[in-house]
Amino acid sequence: MKEAKMYYDNDADLNLLKGKTIAILGYGSQGHAHALNLRDSGMNVVVAQREGGANYERALVDGWKPLSIAETVKQADWIHILLPDEVQKKAWENDIKPNIRKGAVLSFSHGFNIRYQQIVPTGDLDVIMIAPKGPGHFVRKQYEEGKGVPCLIAVEQDASGKAKELTLAYAKGIGGTRGGVIETTFKEETETDLFGEQAVLCGGVVELINSGFETLVAAGYQPEIAYFECCHEMKLIVDLIFEGGFGKMNHSISNTAEYGEYISGKRVITDETKAEMKKVLSDIRSGKFANDWLKENKDGKPFFNKEKQEVNKRLIEKVGSRLRSCMSWVKK
Repeated sequence: MKEAKMYYDNDADLNLLKGKTIAILGYGSQGHAHALNLRDSGMNVVVAQREGGANYERALVDGWKPLSIAETVKQADWIHILLPDEVQKKAWENDIKPNIRKGAVLSFSHGFNIRYQQIVPTGDLDVIMIAPKGPGHFVRKQYEEGKGVPCLIAVEQDASGKAKELTLAYAKGIGGTRGGVIETTFKEETETDLFGEQAVLCGGVVELINSGFETLVAAGYQPEIAYFECCHEMKLIVDLIFEGGFGKMNHSISNTAEYGEYISGKRVITDETKAEMKKVLSDIRSGKFANDWLKENKDGKPFFNKEKQEVNKRLIEKVGSRLRSCMSWVKK
């Protein structure tokens, strides 16, 4: 398998952003990090954030004068959309498309709305992606420490003939080229991101932890002990994998635990489980998941809200909340 090419600071030119006004739409987790990092890199940045709420107040504290999306777009040469996936189409149709300058750059940090054609840009725009592989607070923290979070970049539409160079420049502006940048496509980023969230990182892990917890409790073990064994220690294991892969984890755990990994892991993650993973991926690639999610929002999120309430009612959440309240390091 061919290794992906990595791009670093020397491959990007911040001068390509000089003289441009970059609009950051949304001052949430990613939005605040992009705006602050670009500003600290010497770029001219404007922020769109609706009044009211913590994000608006945070923007004021950080020295911005937030405007509406429409007013921000009118004065910008570059529009970077960091709004929730489910509201981007409405913002595009009502506020961005009517006001965006001809020949501007339209960029994203997730490809959902381009991949599923919720947003169909006009042909005069560069359409690109810069997607940090980490939460916004980490993107900001790494930048402030002179480091950077790796990024994915993609070019969907190259109207200017310089879209890739501009994409790399933006990635450098937020610190991404310090950590390394990999080129992808909107299709690949969207499909792999959704699959990872659903099958492994969020859906898979949550159900695995809860199922293990419930198995122990049903067998008569104390819920507190079950919480420590199935949930609390997950961070310790994930941190080891994050730092050095499965090899470092296996080097750090006991031989007994490693032997248990080899004989029991495949009993839990079976061929049937893998078959379901393939179905999850199929739903993502076909657009079924996207259509279901958009319809769910249109209908007022009945299933989403019901499931959220059910998760919050789980015994593991109640036990975990009580135990974490005694952990001073968690509060920090």
